[in-house]
Amino acid sequence: MAGIEILGTGNSKPRKVVTNDDLSKIVDTSDEWITTRTGIKKRNFCVEEKNMDLAYEAASKAIESSGISTDDIGLLIVATFTPDNASPSVSCMIQNKLGLGKDVMTFDINAACSGFLYSLETARAILNQINEDKKNKKYAIVVGSEQISTRLNMEDRGSCVLFGDGAGAVVIGLSDNKRYYSIMGADGNSEALGCTGIQDGKPHVYMDGKQVFKTAVRTMTSVVKELLCKSQWDMGDIDYIVCHQANERIIDTVVRTLKAPAEKFYMNIADYGNTSAASIPIAISEMNEKGILKKGMKVMFVGFGSGFTWGGILMEI
Repeated sequence: MAGIEILGTGNSKPRKVVTNDDLSKIVDTSDEWITTRTGIKKRNFCVEEKNMDLAYEAASKAIESSGISTDDIGLLIVATFTPDNASPSVSCMIQNKLGLGKDVMTFDINAACSGFLYSLETARAILNQINEDKKNKKYAIVVGSEQISTRLNMEDRGSCVLFGDGAGAVVIGLSDNKRYYSIMGADGNSEALGCTGIQDGKPHVYMDGKQVFKTAVRTMTSVVKELLCKSQWDMGDIDYIVCHQANERIIDTVVRTLKAPAEKFYMNIADYGNTSAASIPIAISEMNEKGILKKGMKVMFVGFGSGFTWGGILMEI
């Protein structure tokens, strides 16, 4: 199959900013406690916004950034575990609003924090099939969008301080000239990390922080090594590694375990918190806006999340 190239990026976040000091007023915590354990300083929470609003804005910006016509888009995937409704999907709700054709395939994927990577891999496979069928729909939009604030137990300081709301999106197209490697996996575990069904009127995120920390470090370190082996590149060839922004200490431990240059690992968790499936596409969009990403760069994306799920993609930008 052909590789992919990123043609446009976009992101969105709710208007309400919630600092660590704000949280200290409603739960037993402090800025010092949160910052030293996670690296998070602030995050955004939805008030009036819905998941669909965030996803739509991020996707619209990505389309504008790409410069392509919506007539050429044949696929829309939204990665989320916090949809507005069980059905219709977030992707269906924004398809018409984006002005996409009725012949566009659209669906949501729930792989928690690995969702964007699962979606990117799925989009690549479907685009290759569309290309094989000689259809004119050459491009796909892949969105990660979450409103996790609606699923938080604000009495649980171990989890409620970690998460934020937001969305990131990319427009991708196939490329025979771009090398692409991927690894995806899962291991069923409902005890360490997840989101309950309805309890006391709403679902709640829960986690065993110590177990998640150890498993995330081990898994993401392994994924990085496997991708390097698969590509036959070494760490010196890689320009950037973008990990799922779950916890600064997790990423720092991965860096030390790999004995890799810290400057290769992009982090923005201080400003967003853990936005689950949105964290990697938000980082990609932010890097693009800052002019960090350049054509020809080799960039790795690595994620780990509830499920447990994990994945990694190594590609040429």
